[in-house]
Amino acid sequence: MTPKLLLAASLLALPFAVQAGPLHLFTENTPPDIMRDGQRIIGISPEKVKEIMSRAGISYTVEIMAWRRAYELAQRMPDACVFSTSRTPEREALFKWVGPLREFDWTLYGLANAPFQINTLEDAKKLRIGGYNGDVRVQYLQDRGFTVDVAPDNFSNPRKLMGGRIDLWVTSHLLANGLLEHEGLVGKIVPLLTFHTSRAYLACNKAVPEATIAAMSAAMADIVKDGTAAAIDRKYANWRPR
Repeated sequence: MTPKLLLAASLLALPFAVQAGPLHLFTENTPPDIMRDGQRIIGISPEKVKEIMSRAGISYTVEIMAWRRAYELAQRMPDACVFSTSRTPEREALFKWVGPLREFDWTLYGLANAPFQINTLEDAKKLRIGGYNGDVRVQYLQDRGFTVDVAPDNFSNPRKLMGGRIDLWVTSHLLANGLLEHEGLVGKIVPLLTFHTSRAYLACNKAVPEATIAAMSAAMADIVKDGTAAAIDRKYANWRPR
């Protein structure tokens, strides 16, 4: 069977959702996972979501906003989802889950000449850690008694670190690598400890029909199987801010 026929057969095998109206998808600006390009919303997760919705036959809208508002709207609106949402035990019962869209690390960055060593997460207990509002890593650390300086976004944290306003910055390698190169800080700010990894999903309101969830889940499995998901990951592997 030719590749085109294989794809056609795969699409015919997908369960199509019965959705009364469009799903409303909410997200945040977190490059390179999610970002604006003029009027378009691009990035790793939006491109995977676009494929999922197309293959599942689901109409949708997508809007970027502050993460906390996006997360709250997805819990209030019966036809809404939020992405990319870390699937944690605390959140498990709050949503219906589709994914994972991607996996990301939880890493502490610090100055290359920092006057301390971080061998375990507990070593950071007495230090000031920079993060951004609504990030699951920030919530995780705060819940465990760490001192977290919360910024509106992730982009100010390297400057805060260089200025001595924080001692550590909690983020991911993919974001940090691009941002540090853009700011000319490669070698000055370095990863000190990766203490966790998590998977990010499309998290949908519990009122979203099971048929819709099943269709999206089947489409997600399909883009993994045919290599589309991996191709999107590779596309952004060397992302740098413009």
